[in-house]
Amino acid sequence: MTMEPAKAGAAGDGEFWHEGRNALLRRLGTSADGLSGEEAAERLRRCGPNVAVTSLRRGLLFKIARRLVEPLIAILLIAALISGATGDWQSLVIIVVIVLASIALDVFQQTEAENAVDALRRTVAVEVTALRGGKPVEIPVREVVAGDVVALHGGDLIPADGLILESHDAMADEAVLTGEPFPVEKLAAPSDPGGGSADAALFGGTSLVAGTVRMLVVATGADTRLGAISRSMQASEPPTAFERGVHGLGMLILRLTGFLVLFVLLTQLVRQGLSIESFLFAVALAVGLTPELLPVVMTVTLARGALRMAQRKVVVKRLSAIHDLGAMDVLCTDKTGTLTEARIAHVGSFGCDGSDSAHVTALARLNSRFCSGLRNNLDGALLAAAAEDDGAWRPLADLPFDFQRRRSSVLVARGDEREMVVKGAPEALLALCDRFERADGGVEPLDDAGRGRILALFEAKGAEGLRLLGVARRTMPPGTGELRREDEAGLVFAGCAAFIDPPKASAGEAIRQLAQAGVRVKVISGDAAPVVRHLAESLALPARGLMTGDEIAALGDSALSSRVRHVDLFVRVAPEQKARIVLALRRAGHTVGFIGDGINDAPAIHAADVGLSVEGGTEVAREAAAIVLLAPDLGVLAQGIAEGRRTYANIMKYVRMGTSSNFGNMLSMALASMVLPFLPLNPLQILVNNMLYDLSEVGIPFDEADPGDLAKPQHWDMRAVLRFTLVMGPLSSVFDAVTFAVLLGVFGAGVEMFRTAWFVESILTQILVIFVIRTAAPCWRSRPHRLLVLTSLGALAAALILALTPLGHPFGFVAVPGPVLLSILAIAACYLVLAELLKPLAMRAARGRGAAGSHRPGAGRARAF
Repeated sequence: MTMEPAKAGAAGDGEFWHEGRNALLRRLGTSADGLSGEEAAERLRRCGPNVAVTSLRRGLLFKIARRLVEPLIAILLIAALISGATGDWQSLVIIVVIVLASIALDVFQQTEAENAVDALRRTVAVEVTALRGGKPVEIPVREVVAGDVVALHGGDLIPADGLILESHDAMADEAVLTGEPFPVEKLAAPSDPGGGSADAALFGGTSLVAGTVRMLVVATGADTRLGAISRSMQASEPPTAFERGVHGLGMLILRLTGFLVLFVLLTQLVRQGLSIESFLFAVALAVGLTPELLPVVMTVTLARGALRMAQRKVVVKRLSAIHDLGAMDVLCTDKTGTLTEARIAHVGSFGCDGSDSAHVTALARLNSRFCSGLRNNLDGALLAAAAEDDGAWRPLADLPFDFQRRRSSVLVARGDEREMVVKGAPEALLALCDRFERADGGVEPLDDAGRGRILALFEAKGAEGLRLLGVARRTMPPGTGELRREDEAGLVFAGCAAFIDPPKASAGEAIRQLAQAGVRVKVISGDAAPVVRHLAESLALPARGLMTGDEIAALGDSALSSRVRHVDLFVRVAPEQKARIVLALRRAGHTVGFIGDGINDAPAIHAADVGLSVEGGTEVAREAAAIVLLAPDLGVLAQGIAEGRRTYANIMKYVRMGTSSNFGNMLSMALASMVLPFLPLNPLQILVNNMLYDLSEVGIPFDEADPGDLAKPQHWDMRAVLRFTLVMGPLSSVFDAVTFAVLLGVFGAGVEMFRTAWFVESILTQILVIFVIRTAAPCWRSRPHRLLVLTSLGALAAALILALTPLGHPFGFVAVPGPVLLSILAIAACYLVLAELLKPLAMRAARGRGAAGSHRPGAGRARAF
């Protein structure tokens, strides 16, 4: 018997259970006794191993290439090449080393996280019993092929997608695929096509929680539903908020560079015509405008954030996800396992009048304790909180649960008393009753009106998100020692036991913390509307509106983007619809996070700006996530968001400082070239200035953020950066012009003294201004981190020693008279005071368009090229 690999199954694409058992056996070229060993080996060779979850691990070259094509990195590398071409080998080496160090750190962090995920995968080694030539053989799950027949028992993992040939009281836990924590009844498939349902199918990655089945394997590996979800994880990831921000910064730098280069070329053309010297000077200005330390600042800042989060039991797989977490303004979450415990809990019982009833609970526990056969998680929940058995009742006989009757019965005795206790599906059990029990223990006939009231009670309790189990009883004649199915009639309906998947104790407080942080929580679930609505009420979630999966399916992408921003509860949602909701929110302008732990959550995790999962989540969910919570507590998210916002604040300090200071300084250099007969600094002095300035900013990643920076989501806003640059950059140019005028007009400084004095003024002001603009508050009210103080003042001291002592002679520095130094100090002091006064204006301008985060501190004094 042979089979084309491509025809092995279509579980990932079609509903194979409609084909019927006989048709599937023929299509797969097998029989109820399974494949022969030789045929199975041939199919394994032809179709490959049964591995549904494909690692998202990327090769080293791919990771490096992806970083190299980022706009900012590309700009820096181009600047390095231009520096080398013009003979500035020092700049080339410095920029290349910085870029390579940044890439190496980022790749190392990503690789370490991938190693951790792969280690989790290797901890699970599963075997399964397959029929080979009619004989049971234990084989690894990876060797299962389409056409195999496997035998499964309660507690076994399902190795692949398949059709049930035989079933004995089987129930499956499909929560990883559907999000539904309650077990699903599984039945044998009919022989003929057309009559089957999904109840006759089992899916890889789920588990059999009770009973036994014999399953025909229809699809393995990537052809399973689990494999289809895993494949979707390998699609190209949409750019995240961080990546969009870095791209925008790169484009801003390109525009500023183009403006300055054209300005210099135009002025030189007007003054003396174009020459190779003027061209090289314009190119030098373009190189000087690049913030070469930015990759290091970003990477170190993000890495420090990752370290802080690791101490809070949060694994960061992608460094930029820390920023995205801080920028997040919408968190989408699955219900089961994230907001709830993903377990069944008995929350009480009620009688026929709806009042609490300990008597109903006692009857239900009698049934669960003494009934043989299948015991499901509802029985476990009932018995988990049961008191010690007083021994008054003893079991005599029972009728175990089966899927035809959908109930179980026990006969118990206490002295001469004989009582039959029955529990099962409430509506079906009520149909077997002709009486009901009052709250006082009395019994009344059950008429149509009484049935209607009890059925309405079922509906009301279901609307509260409760799962109900009906309980009935019947007093049996003394001496009765056996039970027959015919005895399950004429019952007295006692009431119902109620169950729920309880909310996590920490979920409500976490939601309040997220709301305080400006993050709106949206619940996306596969469960019914009453269950989700009740959960939202239990957690005090400020939810607006509700949409169903059918409504989502009827909307196009544009219409969905318009609707989702005003809806917070999504119910009966398919896995692919979760991803649609996330992408619709992103199109609507939100930075979106998604947290989930099931396979059904993986596409949405992958589609989000920042995908989150938990350590106990499924392998696919952990693979798709950028952040993994080692502690299943949403509370750590609020801490992670604060860390992300702190990280963003420090990055923006350098971004604004770098762009505005570079722009101001290059503008000064361009203007000076129009009036000075010499360059304000020689190339070696320019290099020293840049190196010392960069050294002074090494402490920025360790600085703290203002409370306002942590209070709400923060987003990249290049318009805000540009406005800040256009306020603070020209301010530094004005003081440069004042310095030039004082040195030339008042003191008549020569070339060497001019360069030395302007070097001192430039390095003094551009380093000290960080203490002014690192915070939106008055600088004396916000204390910088001690490492930032150390690096800044240390770099300033080194610069002054080099410029004002004989150590600077090899660099072209000369002694500066006292009056000149006093003038420089006065100019620097005036600049710092004016920068403090103009800072609110610049930051208000940044906030003027309502961009979150654009009020952050950070612009710089003119730094030397």
